[in-house]
Amino acid sequence: MAENKQVVTNNKAEILVKKMLEHIGENSDREGLVDTPKRVVKMWSELFSGYYGPPPNITMFNNGNDGIIYDEMISDEGPFISHCEHHMVPFMGHYWFAYLPHTKGKILGLSKVARIVDYFSARLQIQERLTHQIIQHIWESMCDDKVCKNKPLGMGLVLEAEHLCKTMRGVKKQGKMRTTKLLGVFKTDGIVRNEFMDWVNK
Repeated sequence: MAENKQVVTNNKAEILVKKMLEHIGENSDREGLVDTPKRVVKMWSELFSGYYGPPPNITMFNNGNDGIIYDEMISDEGPFISHCEHHMVPFMGHYWFAYLPHTKGKILGLSKVARIVDYFSARLQIQERLTHQIIQHIWESMCDDKVCKNKPLGMGLVLEAEHLCKTMRGVKKQGKMRTTKLLGVFKTDGIVRNEFMDWVNK
């Protein structure tokens, strides 16, 4: 039954894409476009996979499990691509993430930040909300009890992206937007904040 429902849903979506092609003045039945609606719907399921299912599990390890208690900044960076919810065109760029673990808290698995970035990016977004969703989810996931007594001492996230809704339409100007979210000592301690931002700005 679920498969039949999916087929019906895909067919409806393909009809909408066909109408969109015709709206811009194209002949949706010409050879190059016959299968375009099907390809677009398939692509959407990949680009907007953040709507389907819960966020990926975040693997964590107890600080000190390997005999080393880590009390310095841990960081990660990488690219990301999302889509503007106002015009449905991409915005893409780079993220910088870091946290200061609690000595009795948790250490993040190496690839988990990138997976969370990809999950929340795979939706129609504004960059400000995307920044908040990513860091808030990681922060809350790293609490090892309900009162979060061993949560990280601080955490920071910066996203910087070029928005094609600005580059290819409207003012048609290149430029990057930067959003920042700081928690804990990343917000209250100037030394920690500067260490993080100096790394971001290299």
